[in-house]
Amino acid sequence: MLPSDIKVTSEVLWKGAIIFALIDTIFVSILTRRIKPLRFRQIKWTLVITMAAFFTLLWGVLGSYIFWDSVYHYFFPEWSRWFIPPLYGLLFSAAGLLFWWIALKLPGNAAINFCLLGGFWGMMTHLWAEYRGLLEKPPMLQGASPVAAVVIAIFEFMFYWCVVLSIASLLKRIEGSDISVS
Repeated sequence: MLPSDIKVTSEVLWKGAIIFALIDTIFVSILTRRIKPLRFRQIKWTLVITMAAFFTLLWGVLGSYIFWDSVYHYFFPEWSRWFIPPLYGLLFSAAGLLFWWIALKLPGNAAINFCLLGGFWGMMTHLWAEYRGLLEKPPMLQGASPVAAVVIAIFEFMFYWCVVLSIASLLKRIEGSDISVS
């Protein structure tokens, strides 16, 4: 899907991290004002279902379609190409459920906690991917900074968690099953 000569450099990763960090700062500040503790509690299952759908679609488009030949086929067998999106959708929704629970247990704003935990998930998954050869096997990533690859993942996944939290909150509001948002 991508041209074979595309190269992701450390500079590209650092610039991406800065852009994601700026977007996350704005996004999280909006979410903290819009999603009060009661709403966060109420969206539990809507959030889990939204995460499953979002990450299944994301992995289907990015993982199995756009980046399969350039990245993911180095790590997964061909037969798993279309099996991975729903599997990762379930895995990410389980992580989302766990992080929803942890976000409520931690001090501070649950929406902020949830998004920060999403960044932690991005960091952990990319550390694991680097251990498996993320920056050595795919030619497009060879030579990129391991630190930059992990840092961008933190802010990239915070962004995903913000998007999912926003969608789940909107769906819950549309559903009309909750009266109070505070």
